[in-house]
Amino acid sequence: MQHVLIIHEVESYPAWKVVFDQAAGIRKEAGEISYQLLRYDTDDNAIVHFSVWNSLDNARRFFESPVLVEIRKQAGVKAPDFIYLEEIERGIL
Repeated sequence: MQHVLIIHEVESYPAWKVVFDQAAGIRKEAGEISYQLLRYDTDDNAIVHFSVWNSLDNARRFFESPVLVEIRKQAGVKAPDFIYLEEIERGIL
C-alpha cells in the first residue's frame, strides 16, 4: 500500500473541512483510495491527513499540482509537510 501523511496547520478547521470535502472528487480521480483525518489534542487547527493512494507518483503529481497549491491557499493551509510512505508490514494485536 502507498500512503501519504500530511501534517499542517489551518486557519480554521471548519472552513478547511468545507474545501476538503469539496475536493473529494478530484482526490478520488487522482488516485486517493481512503483517508483519515486527525488533529492534535492540544490544537483544533493542527491537522493530520493520512491517506491511501493507488501510487505514490499519482499522489506526488496531485499534491504538487498548481491546482492543489491554489486550493490549499483557499482553504487556509499553512506550510504543509508531505511524507510519502510505502507500507512494509501491518498487524493486529
